[in-house]
Amino acid sequence: MSEPDSRPAVPEPPAIANSGAVGVIGLDLRGETPAPKKQVYSWALWDWATQPFNTVILTFVFTALYLVGTGFLPPEIASLGEDDPIRLAAEADLASGLGLGSTIAAFGILLLAPVLGQRADAAGRQKLWLGIGTGALVLCMLGLWFVEPTPSLFWLGVALISAATVFQEIAAVNSNAMLIGIANPKNVGRISGLGWGFGYLGGIIALVIVVVLDTFDWFGMSTDNGLAYRLIAVGCAVWAIIFSIPIFLNVPEPSLGRPERKVGFFRSYVLLVTDIRGLYRDPETRPTFWYLLSSAVFRDGLGGVFAFGAIIGTAVFKFDTQDIIIFGIAANLIAGVSTILAGRLDDRVGPKRIILASIGSMIVAGLAVFLLRDGGSLVFWVGGLILCAFVGPAQAAARSFLARVTPAGREGEIFGLYATTGRAASWMASGAWTLLIVLTSQTAYGILGIMVVLIAGFLLLLPVKAPR
Repeated sequence: MSEPDSRPAVPEPPAIANSGAVGVIGLDLRGETPAPKKQVYSWALWDWATQPFNTVILTFVFTALYLVGTGFLPPEIASLGEDDPIRLAAEADLASGLGLGSTIAAFGILLLAPVLGQRADAAGRQKLWLGIGTGALVLCMLGLWFVEPTPSLFWLGVALISAATVFQEIAAVNSNAMLIGIANPKNVGRISGLGWGFGYLGGIIALVIVVVLDTFDWFGMSTDNGLAYRLIAVGCAVWAIIFSIPIFLNVPEPSLGRPERKVGFFRSYVLLVTDIRGLYRDPETRPTFWYLLSSAVFRDGLGGVFAFGAIIGTAVFKFDTQDIIIFGIAANLIAGVSTILAGRLDDRVGPKRIILASIGSMIVAGLAVFLLRDGGSLVFWVGGLILCAFVGPAQAAARSFLARVTPAGREGEIFGLYATTGRAASWMASGAWTLLIVLTSQTAYGILGIMVVLIAGFLLLLPVKAPR
């Protein structure tokens, strides 16, 4: 399945800080030669394949409508009125439990992502680790079939979703590394935006299928015992299997590997620290170092918008199942189109401007949703869709920014650090969300936690030097 002859060769320029780090920018090796469209679209389809986990399971359906729903409350509490303080506090406990799972998953990514990425670089085996991460993600989604609606199984659902998040991130490290093998400095923004856009559009199709099945009452199938939601999780797993095949068949490894950097697993952490020092000490790679730090914060805020957005819709604005799914379709449509268009703008004005403009707009919209929350569902429709219109462009531009400053031969390691620094800060959004809900017993205050993280990320990015 690999195509060694089609991989761009990686030269061996002078090492940085005696670490073996390569001192040239990976995108520059390709020059202006475009990759075949078959490779580009096959790479983008991986986002399409895995997005239903984020859209259907993590955001709009499984967690928001099922895992933090009344089925996982004790019967005596679930029977209370919707506005009863005891029931509201119990529902908030479920939401904070999900946030705790996200925080634990963040530490798993913190420990594993950069080292696994570094080892994939050394062996030239990004596709192997992409397959391992994708396969484990599929198994976790299949495992959700066993999460029946009973309080004793709530933590099994949280554990599977948290583990799936870790495995998806490990796979994404290698998918992102493969971007450098098919992009050049003039089209990396467009290709990155295409991938994110494909992901959102794939999420739309998956949500539409859920709506159709729900409209026709699952064609007479019994939906007792959470069967509909459990089948949705299995469907997302099958979707991921089918649409992830092209990237393994058609997209080459980004490099031939670097055998001189093969070391034992624990020795990899020592090499990693040396390489991070090298990023900071070398003037050519120092922007990469500062960007990894600043992006960690704002990307955690971006992730918080989607991770907790549907929970806000159901718990704060009382959206029912049909409302939240229709909102999810509209949100993904807007995000997909805006991301693809912004990718083209990225190649013209640069990713930093796209990121700052997007985050600034999201801060205004998010604060408006919190302050005007008593205005009813229209507030969430307008404010939520504005947030979604900018979160995709910010995510795609964040990836293209890093691709522009990644040294050749270190794609997996750098994108592993990208995942790790993001997860090192990912306790911020989930932690602030959980803390404010626990202190106030009101889910609405979780919105403020996400906005604080976005504001901090905006300020940290301002002094970072933009790539060419």
